[in-house]
Amino acid sequence: MSEKILHSYSGIFDTPDQIIDAAEKTVKAGYTKFDVNTPYPIHGMPKAMNLKPSKLGYAALVFGLSGTIAALLAMYWMAAIDYPITVGGKPFFAFPKYVPIMFEITVLAAAIGTVVTMLFFFFKFPNNSHPLHDTDYMKKVSSDKYGLVIQADDPKFNLDEVKSFFESLSAKDVSPVYFDEELNNPIKIYDKKFIAALLVLFIMVSGATYVTLNKLMFITPFDWMMEQDKTIAQEKSSFFADEFGMRNPVLGTVARGYMPYEFPNDPDLAGEILINPLIPNTANLELGKRKYDVYCSPCHGDFGDGDSRLRGQFPNPPSLHSEKIRNWSDGRIFHVITMGQNIMPSYSSQLTREEKWATILYVRALERSKNAKESDLK
Repeated sequence: MSEKILHSYSGIFDTPDQIIDAAEKTVKAGYTKFDVNTPYPIHGMPKAMNLKPSKLGYAALVFGLSGTIAALLAMYWMAAIDYPITVGGKPFFAFPKYVPIMFEITVLAAAIGTVVTMLFFFFKFPNNSHPLHDTDYMKKVSSDKYGLVIQADDPKFNLDEVKSFFESLSAKDVSPVYFDEELNNPIKIYDKKFIAALLVLFIMVSGATYVTLNKLMFITPFDWMMEQDKTIAQEKSSFFADEFGMRNPVLGTVARGYMPYEFPNDPDLAGEILINPLIPNTANLELGKRKYDVYCSPCHGDFGDGDSRLRGQFPNPPSLHSEKIRNWSDGRIFHVITMGQNIMPSYSSQLTREEKWATILYVRALERSKNAKESDLK
Protein backbone atom coordinates (compact mmCIF):
# COMPACT_ATOMS: atom_id res chain seq x y z
CA MET A 1 0.00 0.00 0.00
CA SER A 2 1.47 3.34 -1.07
CA GLU A 3 1.96 6.11 1.48
CA LYS A 4 -0.70 8.80 1.50
CA ILE A 5 0.39 12.24 0.38
CA LEU A 6 -0.89 15.21 2.40
CA HIS A 7 -2.78 17.78 0.37
CA SER A 8 -3.91 20.24 3.06
CA TYR A 9 -5.41 20.82 6.49
CA SER A 10 -9.03 21.94 6.85
CA GLY A 11 -11.14 23.57 9.56
CA ILE A 12 -14.86 24.25 9.98
CA PHE A 13 -16.55 27.49 11.17
CA ASP A 14 -20.17 28.14 12.10
CA THR A 15 -20.86 31.73 10.97
CA PRO A 16 -19.95 34.03 8.06
CA ASP A 17 -18.26 36.49 10.45
CA GLN A 18 -15.99 33.73 11.77
CA ILE A 19 -14.87 32.65 8.28
CA ILE A 20 -14.17 36.23 7.19
CA ASP A 21 -12.14 36.82 10.35
CA ALA A 22 -10.27 33.53 9.73
CA ALA A 23 -9.49 34.52 6.12
CA GLU A 24 -8.10 37.92 7.22
CA LYS A 25 -5.93 36.32 9.90
CA THR A 26 -4.68 33.68 7.42
CA VAL A 27 -3.48 36.45 5.10
CA LYS A 28 -1.81 38.30 7.99
CA ALA A 29 -0.09 35.06 9.04
CA GLY A 30 1.62 34.95 5.65
CA TYR A 31 -0.13 31.97 4.07
CA THR A 32 -0.63 32.33 0.32
CA LYS A 33 -1.94 28.94 -0.80
CA PHE A 34 -5.23 28.58 1.00
CA ASP A 35 -8.90 28.56 0.05
CA VAL A 36 -12.28 29.26 1.62
CA ASN A 37 -15.40 27.18 0.95
CA THR A 38 -18.90 28.44 1.72
CA PRO A 39 -22.40 27.25 0.77
CA TYR A 40 -23.15 30.65 -0.83
CA PRO A 41 -21.18 33.78 -1.83
CA ILE A 42 -20.24 35.96 1.16
CA HIS A 43 -19.92 39.69 0.67
CA GLY A 44 -16.41 40.97 1.43
CA MET A 45 -14.69 37.59 1.12
CA PRO A 46 -12.44 38.49 -1.88
CA LYS A 47 -11.09 41.48 0.06
CA ALA A 48 -10.59 39.40 3.21
CA MET A 49 -8.63 36.78 1.21
CA ASN A 50 -6.64 39.48 -0.57
CA LEU A 51 -7.53 37.91 -3.91
CA LYS A 52 -6.06 39.37 -7.06
CA PRO A 53 -8.29 39.99 -10.10
CA SER A 54 -8.88 36.83 -12.14
CA LYS A 55 -6.79 36.40 -15.27
CA LEU A 56 -9.78 34.84 -17.00
CA GLY A 57 -10.75 38.31 -18.22
CA TYR A 58 -7.61 38.47 -20.35
CA ALA A 59 -8.67 35.28 -22.11
CA ALA A 60 -12.11 36.78 -22.77
CA LEU A 61 -10.46 39.92 -24.16
CA VAL A 62 -8.12 38.00 -26.46
CA PHE A 63 -10.80 35.68 -27.83
CA GLY A 64 -13.31 38.53 -28.19
CA LEU A 65 -10.92 40.76 -30.14
CA SER A 66 -9.88 37.76 -32.23
CA GLY A 67 -13.51 37.20 -33.16
CA THR A 68 -13.97 40.89 -34.00
CA ILE A 69 -10.91 41.00 -36.26
CA ALA A 70 -11.75 37.66 -37.89
CA ALA A 71 -15.33 38.75 -38.66
CA LEU A 72 -14.14 42.11 -40.02
CA LEU A 73 -11.53 40.56 -42.29
CA ALA A 74 -13.85 37.80 -43.51
CA MET A 75 -16.65 40.22 -44.42
CA TYR A 76 -14.20 42.64 -46.06
CA TRP A 77 -12.74 39.84 -48.17
CA MET A 78 -16.18 38.56 -49.23
CA ALA A 79 -17.79 41.95 -49.90
CA ALA A 80 -14.91 43.97 -51.38
CA ILE A 81 -12.57 41.37 -52.92
CA ASP A 82 -14.04 37.95 -53.60
CA TYR A 83 -17.62 38.85 -54.63
CA PRO A 84 -18.11 42.63 -54.85
CA ILE A 85 -21.68 43.76 -55.56
CA THR A 86 -22.85 47.34 -56.00
CA VAL A 87 -26.08 47.88 -54.04
CA GLY A 88 -27.74 51.28 -54.41
CA GLY A 89 -24.46 53.00 -55.16
CA LYS A 90 -23.00 52.10 -51.79
CA PRO A 91 -19.32 51.22 -51.41
CA PHE A 92 -18.38 47.57 -51.65
CA PHE A 93 -17.50 47.52 -47.95
CA ALA A 94 -20.12 49.59 -46.10
CA PHE A 95 -18.78 49.29 -42.56
CA PRO A 96 -21.87 50.30 -40.49
CA LYS A 97 -24.00 47.39 -41.67
CA TYR A 98 -21.35 44.89 -40.54
CA VAL A 99 -21.16 46.22 -36.98
CA PRO A 100 -24.02 44.02 -35.63
CA ILE A 101 -22.39 40.90 -37.10
CA MET A 102 -19.01 41.85 -35.63
CA PHE A 103 -20.63 42.41 -32.25
CA GLU A 104 -22.32 39.00 -32.27
CA ILE A 105 -19.15 37.22 -33.35
CA THR A 106 -17.21 39.06 -30.62
CA VAL A 107 -19.65 37.92 -27.92
CA LEU A 108 -19.73 34.36 -29.26
CA ALA A 109 -15.94 34.03 -29.51
CA ALA A 110 -15.38 35.57 -26.06
CA ALA A 111 -17.97 33.27 -24.44
CA ILE A 112 -16.69 30.06 -26.04
CA GLY A 113 -13.04 30.98 -25.55
CA THR A 114 -13.57 31.87 -21.88
CA VAL A 115 -15.34 28.59 -21.15
CA VAL A 116 -12.68 26.54 -22.95
CA THR A 117 -9.87 28.38 -21.13
CA MET A 118 -11.59 27.90 -17.79
CA LEU A 119 -12.08 24.18 -18.37
CA PHE A 120 -8.72 23.21 -19.88
CA PHE A 121 -6.33 25.77 -18.40
CA PHE A 122 -7.66 26.66 -14.95
CA PHE A 123 -9.54 23.43 -14.14
CA LYS A 124 -7.12 21.21 -16.11
CA PHE A 125 -9.89 19.24 -17.80
CA PRO A 126 -10.19 16.24 -18.37
CA ASN A 127 -8.80 15.78 -14.86
CA ASN A 128 -11.93 16.72 -12.91
CA SER A 129 -11.00 15.20 -9.53
CA HIS A 130 -9.88 17.05 -6.40
CA PRO A 131 -8.73 15.83 -2.96
CA LEU A 132 -11.58 17.70 -1.25
CA HIS A 133 -14.24 15.81 -3.20
CA ASP A 134 -16.30 13.31 -1.20
CA THR A 135 -14.79 14.42 2.11
CA ASP A 136 -16.78 15.22 5.24
CA TYR A 137 -15.36 18.71 5.02
CA MET A 138 -16.92 19.30 1.58
CA LYS A 139 -20.26 17.84 2.68
CA LYS A 140 -20.43 20.33 5.56
CA VAL A 141 -19.36 23.44 3.63
CA SER A 142 -21.84 22.53 0.87
CA SER A 143 -24.71 22.63 3.36
CA ASP A 144 -24.59 25.08 6.28
CA LYS A 145 -20.96 25.37 7.43
CA TYR A 146 -17.95 27.47 6.35
CA GLY A 147 -14.49 26.05 5.80
CA LEU A 148 -10.84 27.09 5.50
CA VAL A 149 -8.16 24.97 3.81
CA ILE A 150 -4.38 25.59 4.00
CA GLN A 151 -2.47 23.61 1.37
CA ALA A 152 0.61 21.56 2.19
CA ASP A 153 2.60 23.12 -0.68
CA ASP A 154 2.35 26.57 0.89
CA PRO A 155 5.90 27.95 1.43
CA LYS A 156 5.12 28.65 5.08
CA PHE A 157 3.35 25.35 5.75
CA ASN A 158 4.44 23.60 8.96
CA LEU A 159 2.23 20.88 10.35
CA ASP A 160 2.49 21.88 14.01
CA GLU A 161 2.18 25.59 13.25
CA VAL A 162 -0.89 25.01 11.07
CA LYS A 163 -2.61 22.99 13.80
CA SER A 164 -1.83 25.71 16.36
CA PHE A 165 -3.10 28.34 13.94
CA PHE A 166 -6.44 26.54 13.51
CA GLU A 167 -6.73 26.28 17.29
CA SER A 168 -6.17 30.03 17.59
CA LEU A 169 -8.99 30.57 15.12
CA SER A 170 -11.34 28.33 17.20
CA ALA A 171 -11.88 26.10 14.16
CA LYS A 172 -13.83 22.88 14.55
CA ASP A 173 -13.19 19.45 13.01
CA VAL A 174 -9.61 20.27 12.06
CA SER A 175 -8.48 17.36 9.88
CA PRO A 176 -5.93 16.50 7.19
CA VAL A 177 -6.87 16.02 3.54
CA TYR A 178 -4.89 13.48 1.53
CA PHE A 179 -4.43 12.98 -2.16
CA ASP A 180 -6.38 10.07 -3.58
CA GLU A 181 -4.26 7.39 -5.22
CA GLU A 182 -5.95 8.12 -8.55
CA LEU A 183 -4.86 11.74 -8.30
CA ASN A 184 -1.24 10.66 -8.27
CA ASN A 185 -1.77 9.74 -11.94
CA PRO A 186 -4.20 12.40 -13.20
CA ILE A 187 -5.72 12.17 -16.66
CA LYS A 188 -3.93 14.30 -19.27
CA ILE A 189 -5.45 16.03 -22.26
CA TYR A 190 -3.49 13.78 -24.62
CA ASP A 191 -4.61 10.60 -22.84
CA LYS A 192 -5.66 7.95 -25.37
CA LYS A 193 -8.98 7.24 -23.69
CA PHE A 194 -9.82 10.93 -23.54
CA ILE A 195 -8.92 11.43 -27.21
CA ALA A 196 -11.03 8.39 -28.13
CA ALA A 197 -14.00 9.76 -26.16
CA LEU A 198 -13.71 13.12 -27.93
CA LEU A 199 -13.55 11.35 -31.30
CA VAL A 200 -16.66 9.30 -30.58
CA LEU A 201 -18.46 12.43 -29.40
CA PHE A 202 -17.44 14.30 -32.55
CA ILE A 203 -18.71 11.49 -34.79
CA MET A 204 -22.03 11.26 -32.92
CA VAL A 205 -22.64 15.03 -33.02
CA SER A 206 -21.67 15.24 -36.69
CA GLY A 207 -23.92 12.32 -37.58
CA ALA A 208 -26.87 13.70 -35.64
CA THR A 209 -26.41 17.12 -37.24
CA TYR A 210 -26.25 15.60 -40.74
CA VAL A 211 -29.38 13.50 -40.23
CA THR A 212 -31.28 16.44 -38.72
CA LEU A 213 -30.40 18.95 -41.46
CA ASN A 214 -30.61 16.58 -44.44
CA LYS A 215 -33.29 14.09 -43.45
CA LEU A 216 -35.49 15.19 -40.56
CA MET A 217 -35.92 18.72 -41.92
CA PHE A 218 -37.48 17.31 -45.11
CA ILE A 219 -39.93 14.92 -43.45
CA THR A 220 -43.52 16.16 -43.46
CA PRO A 221 -44.41 16.47 -39.78
CA PHE A 222 -47.79 15.55 -38.34
CA ASP A 223 -49.59 14.99 -41.65
CA TRP A 224 -52.13 12.94 -39.71
CA MET A 225 -53.82 16.23 -38.78
CA MET A 226 -54.24 17.10 -42.47
CA GLU A 227 -55.14 13.62 -43.71
CA GLN A 228 -58.10 12.70 -41.51
CA ASP A 229 -61.01 10.33 -42.10
CA LYS A 230 -63.59 13.04 -42.48
CA THR A 231 -65.80 14.60 -45.12
CA ILE A 232 -65.48 18.27 -45.99
CA ALA A 233 -68.48 20.20 -47.30
CA GLN A 234 -68.93 19.91 -51.09
CA GLU A 235 -66.22 17.24 -51.20
CA LYS A 236 -66.57 13.93 -53.01
CA SER A 237 -66.75 10.87 -50.77
CA SER A 238 -65.72 7.33 -51.64
CA PHE A 239 -67.45 5.92 -48.57
CA PHE A 240 -71.00 6.18 -49.96
CA ALA A 241 -72.20 4.43 -53.11
CA ASP A 242 -73.48 7.66 -54.71
CA GLU A 243 -70.13 9.40 -53.86
CA PHE A 244 -71.96 12.37 -52.30
CA GLY A 245 -70.23 13.60 -49.15
CA MET A 246 -73.10 15.81 -47.95
CA ARG A 247 -75.98 13.60 -46.87
CA ASN A 248 -79.65 14.44 -46.57
CA PRO A 249 -81.32 13.78 -43.24
CA VAL A 250 -83.00 10.42 -42.81
CA LEU A 251 -86.57 10.54 -44.05
CA GLY A 252 -88.83 11.61 -41.23
CA THR A 253 -86.04 13.19 -39.15
CA VAL A 254 -87.24 16.02 -36.91
CA ALA A 255 -84.84 18.54 -35.45
CA ARG A 256 -84.88 19.00 -31.70
CA GLY A 257 -87.32 21.75 -30.69
CA TYR A 258 -88.84 21.93 -34.21
CA MET A 259 -92.43 21.08 -35.11
CA PRO A 260 -92.71 19.92 -38.75
CA TYR A 261 -95.47 21.25 -40.95
CA GLU A 262 -98.48 18.94 -40.67
CA PHE A 263 -99.95 19.31 -44.18
CA PRO A 264 -97.10 19.43 -46.69
CA ASN A 265 -99.15 17.87 -49.51
CA ASP A 266 -102.70 18.86 -48.64
CA PRO A 267 -103.42 22.60 -48.99
CA ASP A 268 -107.20 22.16 -48.78
CA LEU A 269 -106.98 20.34 -45.47
CA ALA A 270 -104.58 23.02 -44.18
CA GLY A 271 -107.12 25.66 -45.17
CA GLU A 272 -109.84 23.88 -43.22
CA ILE A 273 -107.89 23.10 -40.03
CA LEU A 274 -105.33 25.87 -39.55
CA ILE A 275 -106.57 28.99 -37.77
CA ASN A 276 -104.61 32.21 -37.28
CA PRO A 277 -103.71 32.35 -33.57
CA LEU A 278 -102.85 36.07 -33.67
CA ILE A 279 -105.24 38.97 -33.21
CA PRO A 280 -105.05 42.01 -35.49
CA ASN A 281 -103.57 44.45 -32.98
CA THR A 282 -101.01 47.18 -33.68
CA ALA A 283 -97.93 45.09 -32.77
CA ASN A 284 -98.90 42.13 -34.96
CA LEU A 285 -99.84 44.34 -37.91
CA GLU A 286 -96.53 46.24 -37.68
CA LEU A 287 -94.62 42.92 -37.59
CA GLY A 288 -96.59 41.66 -40.58
CA LYS A 289 -95.96 44.89 -42.51
CA ARG A 290 -92.19 44.67 -41.94
CA LYS A 291 -92.03 41.08 -43.16
CA TYR A 292 -94.37 41.76 -46.09
CA ASP A 293 -92.27 44.71 -47.26
CA VAL A 294 -89.10 42.60 -47.14
CA TYR A 295 -90.23 39.27 -48.60
CA CYS A 296 -93.57 39.83 -50.39
CA SER A 297 -93.60 43.33 -51.86
CA PRO A 298 -90.83 42.73 -54.47
CA CYS A 299 -93.27 40.48 -56.39
CA HIS A 300 -96.78 41.26 -55.07
CA GLY A 301 -96.23 45.03 -54.88
CA ASP A 302 -96.42 47.39 -51.97
CA PHE A 303 -100.21 47.13 -51.79
CA GLY A 304 -100.73 43.58 -53.08
CA ASP A 305 -101.78 44.55 -56.61
CA GLY A 306 -99.33 42.13 -58.27
CA ASP A 307 -97.32 45.00 -59.81
CA SER A 308 -93.92 43.41 -59.38
CA ARG A 309 -90.81 45.54 -59.10
CA LEU A 310 -88.97 42.66 -60.82
CA ARG A 311 -90.58 43.17 -64.21
CA GLY A 312 -89.14 40.99 -66.92
CA GLN A 313 -87.42 38.65 -64.49
CA PHE A 314 -90.39 36.68 -63.23
CA PRO A 315 -94.01 36.45 -64.30
CA ASN A 316 -96.15 38.83 -62.27
CA PRO A 317 -98.11 37.04 -59.54
CA PRO A 318 -101.90 37.42 -59.27
CA SER A 319 -103.31 40.28 -57.30
CA LEU A 320 -103.96 39.60 -53.65
CA HIS A 321 -107.25 41.47 -54.09
CA SER A 322 -108.74 38.86 -56.43
CA GLU A 323 -111.93 37.17 -55.28
CA LYS A 324 -110.18 33.78 -55.25
CA ILE A 325 -107.50 34.82 -52.77
CA ARG A 326 -109.86 36.94 -50.69
CA ASN A 327 -112.00 33.86 -50.24
CA TRP A 328 -109.03 31.73 -49.17
CA SER A 329 -108.84 30.99 -45.47
CA ASP A 330 -105.86 32.11 -43.43
CA GLY A 331 -104.74 28.48 -43.23
CA ARG A 332 -104.70 28.22 -47.04
CA ILE A 333 -102.48 31.30 -47.36
CA PHE A 334 -100.27 29.93 -44.57
CA HIS A 335 -99.81 26.76 -46.64
CA VAL A 336 -98.67 28.75 -49.69
CA ILE A 337 -96.16 30.75 -47.61
CA THR A 338 -94.87 27.54 -46.02
CA MET A 339 -94.69 25.25 -49.07
CA GLY A 340 -94.61 27.69 -51.96
CA GLN A 341 -96.74 27.60 -55.12
CA ASN A 342 -95.83 27.67 -58.81
CA ILE A 343 -92.69 29.83 -59.10
CA MET A 344 -93.12 31.22 -55.57
CA PRO A 345 -90.64 29.44 -53.26
CA SER A 346 -91.19 28.42 -49.66
CA TYR A 347 -90.42 31.08 -47.07
CA SER A 348 -90.11 28.69 -44.13
CA SER A 349 -86.37 29.40 -43.78
CA GLN A 350 -86.98 33.16 -43.75
CA LEU A 351 -90.08 33.48 -41.60
CA THR A 352 -90.97 31.92 -38.29
CA ARG A 353 -94.44 30.50 -37.66
CA GLU A 354 -95.50 33.66 -35.82
CA GLU A 355 -94.14 35.95 -38.55
CA LYS A 356 -96.11 34.03 -41.21
CA TRP A 357 -99.38 34.55 -39.29
CA ALA A 358 -98.53 38.24 -38.76
CA THR A 359 -97.88 38.64 -42.49
CA ILE A 360 -101.28 37.08 -43.22
CA LEU A 361 -102.92 39.63 -40.88
CA TYR A 362 -101.29 42.42 -42.89
CA VAL A 363 -102.42 40.85 -46.20
CA ARG A 364 -105.98 40.80 -44.84
CA ALA A 365 -105.60 44.48 -43.93
CA LEU A 366 -104.49 45.28 -47.49
CA GLU A 367 -107.47 43.36 -48.88
CA ARG A 368 -109.91 45.21 -46.61
CA SER A 369 -108.38 48.53 -47.66
CA LYS A 370 -109.55 48.02 -51.26
CA ASN A 371 -112.61 45.92 -50.58
CA ALA A 372 -114.07 47.66 -47.56
CA LYS A 373 -117.53 46.71 -46.38
CA GLU A 374 -120.19 49.21 -45.52
CA SER A 375 -119.69 48.33 -41.85
CA ASP A 376 -116.01 49.37 -42.10
CA LEU A 377 -117.04 52.90 -43.10
CA LYS A 378 -119.23 53.47 -40.06
